[in-house]
Amino acid sequence: MSKFTKYIKRYWRSTESLAGGLNTSIKVFFRKKVTEQYPENRHTTLYIPERHRAQLEMIHNDRNQHHCVACGLCQMACPNDTIRVVSEVREDAEGKKKKYLVRYEYDLGSCMFCQLCVNACPHDAIRFSNDFENSVFERDKLLLTLNREGSVLAPAPEKNKPIKA
Repeated sequence: MSKFTKYIKRYWRSTESLAGGLNTSIKVFFRKKVTEQYPENRHTTLYIPERHRAQLEMIHNDRNQHHCVACGLCQMACPNDTIRVVSEVREDAEGKKKKYLVRYEYDLGSCMFCQLCVNACPHDAIRFSNDFENSVFERDKLLLTLNREGSVLAPAPEKNKPIKA
């Protein structure tokens, strides 16, 4: 094979390669844009998946009641001591001693979002929210108290008693 034919073959191969690369670039150029304009459009078009773990929260109903019985299982399940449950023992109306939640502290700065605390909670009192805007300028603001002021334990639902025949 002569030098000229080798030159032409190499030239043709490089032209094909260049055309293939340009074809890919042109396809990508005309695709729909996926970049979200943040923070301008964060409340209108920003999509956060439902399973995204951003910040731990305690679920309260409209009467400021929660389901946390201060058992401490979430605190024990947390691998890096992010959760601290402060409780006290009081007597209820029937004279029985019962644990009551005083403060549920959560350190967002040391949380690794593993969801072991949520899985350990037998009463589904805590969950992860989609609120991902957690940046602050001071580390002290990452220490959160999850139970609201004045919140109380929600009454247990009445169990259906079996009917005697």
